[in-house]
Amino acid sequence: MTPDSNPAMRSLGNLTLFGGRSLSFSRTLIMGIINVNGESFYSGSRVGGTEEALRRALLMARCGADIIDIGAESTRPGSSDMDEGSELEALIPAVRAVREALPETPISVDTRKRRIASASIEAGADIINDVSGLGIPGEAEGMTRLLAESGATYVLTHPGSGWNGPAEYPEDYDVMEDIISFFSERIVRVSGAGVARDRIIIDPGIGFGKRAEDNLDIVAKIAELKRFGLPILVGASRKSFIGYALGLPDPADRLEGTLAVSALCADRGIEIVRVHDVLENRRAVLMAEAVRRRL
Repeated sequence: MTPDSNPAMRSLGNLTLFGGRSLSFSRTLIMGIINVNGESFYSGSRVGGTEEALRRALLMARCGADIIDIGAESTRPGSSDMDEGSELEALIPAVRAVREALPETPISVDTRKRRIASASIEAGADIINDVSGLGIPGEAEGMTRLLAESGATYVLTHPGSGWNGPAEYPEDYDVMEDIISFFSERIVRVSGAGVARDRIIIDPGIGFGKRAEDNLDIVAKIAELKRFGLPILVGASRKSFIGYALGLPDPADRLEGTLAVSALCADRGIEIVRVHDVLENRRAVLMAEAVRRRL
């Protein structure tokens, strides 16, 4: 069986980062979530400051995290915007501390703002994880220029109706058609602006401006995004569509549902899953991959 006949088979190699660090896509990688804020939808991901962020990062590394993703501004629907000064004050010391303690671990920073992204790269971040999909007026051009000049790796996210909030969709709305159309246009635009294509990771944006059934469709059809030949990141951990499917309104009860999604992603050869619970998801992914290798 060839990679062309089985989209779950892996064909991507390594992605070189700063400082000699790299990502190898020979298996599904685990990105651990740390939120240096008090608004994240899941309280278990929140930390109270730099020292606690460092402790959490060290624990995640011991549990097998391949990437540490640090954010200071919540991007959950309905959350309030964080001013740049507050975001810098909360985020940058945490990035510096984690980089010093874990020099070989790739660090991703969850931000929509060019100034924050620039300071994060200077502090030691390798990846800019931007849920806006370069769709925020006044930020998109500067962010693109920063990525082109710095050589940082970029997570390009499908933002749905926008990075923050639901939308009205027609009855015949096809979420995967929308996502594929978005990436087809946006990857060309970003690459044309000088961002190397091999430094782009794509994220279908589960939970951003999408209905629960749309998010389930994304998971079911995630392998369709293999057509772009780029690493795929899925961030489904403890999100509301899992609660919708299982009848669990509290994010604290959604671990098992998250593990099922991570295992499905591993079975389909997805490169990265972004999760709150590193050890449990790593085990689920490794088990799914152990079974898949027997096919």
